[in-house]
Amino acid sequence: MLRRISIKAIQAFEASARLGSFALAADELAVTPSAISHQIRLLEDQLGVALFNRIHRSVILTDVGRDYAAEVMAAFAQIDLATRIASTAQRSKALTIHSTPSFGTQWLMRRLSAFGELYPEIDLRLQSSVNPVNLAQGIIDIDIRYNPGSPPAGTVIRPFPDDVVVPMCSPRLAHGTRPIHRVEDLGAHTLIHGQINVLGWRDWSRRNRRARLDLTRGPSFDRSFMAIRAAADGLGVCLDSMLLAEQELRSGELVVVLPETAMRVHGHGLLALRTKSGTGMVGLFENWLFGELHKTCAWWEGFLAGLTR
Repeated sequence: MLRRISIKAIQAFEASARLGSFALAADELAVTPSAISHQIRLLEDQLGVALFNRIHRSVILTDVGRDYAAEVMAAFAQIDLATRIASTAQRSKALTIHSTPSFGTQWLMRRLSAFGELYPEIDLRLQSSVNPVNLAQGIIDIDIRYNPGSPPAGTVIRPFPDDVVVPMCSPRLAHGTRPIHRVEDLGAHTLIHGQINVLGWRDWSRRNRRARLDLTRGPSFDRSFMAIRAAADGLGVCLDSMLLAEQELRSGELVVVLPETAMRVHGHGLLALRTKSGTGMVGLFENWLFGELHKTCAWWEGFLAGLTR
């Protein structure tokens, strides 16, 4: 059974492997090169393998040493991260939120100033990507996901209110030379496709079989905010979320066509660690966010009711 490895020997090995030199490692650790060489010899003796090939005045990792170095460097990086988190935990009033790009751009960013006015002591940090994050690492406090699925172990999810997906386009397209009043009218227009939406034109056409749509044609985007922008610019008709298109609908850049064909869908959800959800800064943000979401839902319900009377 191996005795516990000396942390000094591991430090000497990690620095030497990363810098490619015993001398540079010695400078970094404020010791002599001979001390570095001695610690690595002790480590090699204890492991029973050579970690470096010594060639004249240079050192090169062996195959075993290279594999070992990759694991040791990853462990040191994790220790550095844990140290940074621990050192700022008591001082920080920062709340870090990760969001899908479209929700962050189209809805959340417009409202962050309102949260800041309510809680000026909290510094918000917003990150955005389509990839889920590992909340257990402690870097991110809240993850807002699209079509989130089951929550990972140790986390809880609060689903957003059901979203409404509708056909939308610019007013000049909706009321132009080929106005859209019936589902059959849609066949004369370019369709804008969202690549990652839960519901797409194929789902819409199954429910509205009188429309003869060419689903193989039309521009396609992998972000809703791009599809919504393209529709507002007159490129075609998009099928997307009223939540994400709220600003464009309120301003009149977009109009809903065929409101009677609206589809409801489970869209986004908020994930947080079970130990954080509902408490502290996370709890404050959760309550504020869902309050704002319910205001938006009330608006679009009234908006749609006005269109279908």
